[in-house]
Amino acid sequence: MQEILSTLQVGHRVLDLGSGPAGSFPANHTKATVIRIDSELHNPDLPNLAIADAAALPFPAACFEAAIANHTLEHFANLEGALAELKRVLKPNAMLYVAVPDASTLTDRIYRWLSKGGGHLNPFDDAERFSELVAMKTGRPHAMTRLLYSSFSFLNRCNSPVPRPRRLWLVGGGYEWSLKLTQVFFHAVDRTFGTRLRVYGWAFYFGPVNNVDRLPLPNMCVRCGSAHATSYLRQLAVAKPGLIGSFRCPQCGAKNLGLWISEQESI
Repeated sequence: MQEILSTLQVGHRVLDLGSGPAGSFPANHTKATVIRIDSELHNPDLPNLAIADAAALPFPAACFEAAIANHTLEHFANLEGALAELKRVLKPNAMLYVAVPDASTLTDRIYRWLSKGGGHLNPFDDAERFSELVAMKTGRPHAMTRLLYSSFSFLNRCNSPVPRPRRLWLVGGGYEWSLKLTQVFFHAVDRTFGTRLRVYGWAFYFGPVNNVDRLPLPNMCVRCGSAHATSYLRQLAVAKPGLIGSFRCPQCGAKNLGLWISEQESI
């Protein structure tokens, strides 16, 4: 989503649709004014937060230059109503970022099993069909799709609710060392057998977005979930080469095993 946020200027407005307790992104990642929307009050200290239904946004028409829906559309009971509202509040040349899980992947199935559904009301398993739906309902042309890898950060004990689900013990207990080894093992299986164990979902870009690197970002942090290209990690001098390699996450500082360059192009 940073490709969109970085192009916005002072005086622009960007909608964070389904912001959660901390927001989908830090406000200082863009020059634009960030307006958050969520159906529940998770954090009263989150600035510019409105509590409302995504299918009935409390904003005038054509007032946003961009919108971010980061892993939220799968939670909406009225998906088409939310997409229609996005069409209404976005300006004609506005940009839209949407990320959703692939319901057919192992990662999403583990998430739903661990959290007893996890609030996922809309199972998406076809990237082309989903992008066509969003483009049609929002009036935004589809620009590109990027494959998303799993960080397994939802299994991390640092991110789990307290008391932690008992089922967490059946998938390594949420310890970071177990998540790191899982990533290395799944990567090896995917490379050997062509499976999709590390794949989580997709990121879709709509509207006049033209500065997106089309390669997926396979280096995932098991603590904060951020994704990084190997070239970027080397540029920051936080990558350590080796048989498997490792890197220190530039976002949260966690050390991660594996240093990979994806050979897959975006869909």
